[in-house]
Amino acid sequence: MTEFAAIEAALSRAGLTPRGGFHPGPEDGVPALPGGRPTKTLVLAGSVGPAMWRVFSEQHPAAESAPETHALDGWSRRVLEPLAETLGGHALFPFGGPPYLPFQRWAMRAEPVHPSPIGPLIHPDHGLWHAYRGALAFPDRIDLPAMEQRASPCVSCAEKPCLATCPVGALTLDGYDVPACAAHISTPAGEDCMAQSCRARRACPVGREQTYGPEQSRFHMEAFLRGLG
Repeated sequence: MTEFAAIEAALSRAGLTPRGGFHPGPEDGVPALPGGRPTKTLVLAGSVGPAMWRVFSEQHPAAESAPETHALDGWSRRVLEPLAETLGGHALFPFGGPPYLPFQRWAMRAEPVHPSPIGPLIHPDHGLWHAYRGALAFPDRIDLPAMEQRASPCVSCAEKPCLATCPVGALTLDGYDVPACAAHISTPAGEDCMAQSCRARRACPVGREQTYGPEQSRFHMEAFLRGLG
């Protein structure tokens, strides 16, 4: 049976970060494995800060200059599907829907992340500079490290600068105004967000040392616009 340390090592070699795991129950919405076997262990794979970007941009050089809408999704499949097979598991992804798998709910089962005031999950150390690229589902119950119980850093953040920084007010407690955001970053006035990443995201004081660089920020922003058509 595969051990968690072997999963961590394989993900790290691929440029991805192990993001914790859990033993699913019926309420978690984890699909059965091929052949109908139940998933007994789910381990999330993702990125923290710019580490994954360095590997991705080396393997997909066009990413820095002319990003495809789904280039990162394709890379994630090419990395995680054979990796999962080698480890005796099956890869699952947060894209490819609808319907979409409940990755945010899984993430909150796997590690101490919490919804932030602007929507994305926030980590006590990584802030908003992290993402989930897939998950590895296994037929065996693998021993997992106990999940740390840590409060959301937003609870003790009195000023909540993330809610007051967007130049077009697209991010509020009422939700995310996607058209307003897209319209802004499509103009010269939105160049700061395109080149340096979302101002609201950058305003968060947690994990600032893990902020994405200009190439990665622009790649994600351009992919976001392409995805809207």
